[in-house]
Amino acid sequence: MSAHGHVDMGHTVAGWTGTALAVLGSAVAGAGLCLSSGTALWLGLALVAAAGVTTWLLHLAGWGKPSGPRPEAEWDWRVRDTAAHGGHPDCLGCRMSGGRRAVAAAARPRRAALTPAPDTGA
Repeated sequence: MSAHGHVDMGHTVAGWTGTALAVLGSAVAGAGLCLSSGTALWLGLALVAAAGVTTWLLHLAGWGKPSGPRPEAEWDWRVRDTAAHGGHPDCLGCRMSGGRRAVAAAARPRRAALTPAPDTGA
């Protein structure tokens, strides 16, 4: 068992891609700052902004995950979220995309929390 227990930590293609781009952008911006290169600094900041946009677009394409717990069968980071097309309830990214996705996300009830059955001691 991991240090976090038996839970889904939310590792997704969208999350890993956005994180990698943000780390790369931060490194480039930091190097630009140390080298007094305005070009490198702005390029790094543009990469950080691109990381946010890329993560959002991948989330909308189904490579992210909704807020809250997921069934254990969907824990692998390569599993695509089939509910993403209709939008996720309480998801700012889905609401920002506008249109039918935002309306569908607002109308659909939240996914029930997946909690283990209480131990009765028997």
